[in-house]
Amino acid sequence: MLDQSYYQVADEIIGRYGKKPSSLIPIMQDIQEVYRYLPGELLTYVAGEIGVKEAKAYSVATFYENFSFEQKGKYVIKVCDGTACHVRKSMPILEALFKELGLSKKKHTTDDMLFTVETVSCLGACGLAPTMMVNEDVHPKMTPEKAAELIEELRGEGR
Repeated sequence: MLDQSYYQVADEIIGRYGKKPSSLIPIMQDIQEVYRYLPGELLTYVAGEIGVKEAKAYSVATFYENFSFEQKGKYVIKVCDGTACHVRKSMPILEALFKELGLSKKKHTTDDMLFTVETVSCLGACGLAPTMMVNEDVHPKMTPEKAAELIEELRGEGR
């Protein structure tokens, strides 16, 4: 059960776009930007408010890869595994992050909700490979050592 404040935020976002079916994606994007995930209960609420069937809202949310129903950490780390990054050894960076944070391919978010680690197909920074992003900040020419240093730096900020 979500806190009432979630519904108030959703109402504010819906107010910006209007109660119409064509507002579904921008509303979902804004909700995810606020909470770093799409709470299922809130998606159901939004669907009802804008006149979209719940099944339609869920089909849109599951079709687009950037929407997530899992709560994410304060720092969302995206490790690129596109061709350029992969051949320049992005997987050892991912493995170092998993080890440093106690995560795995099945567990993506730390228990303290500070870090979420994901792999992505491309970050569009192939000339800077291997690349990773932390929230909106691009970190080029990464190494496992640089990734571990960055985690320590972020841990200091996160406290």
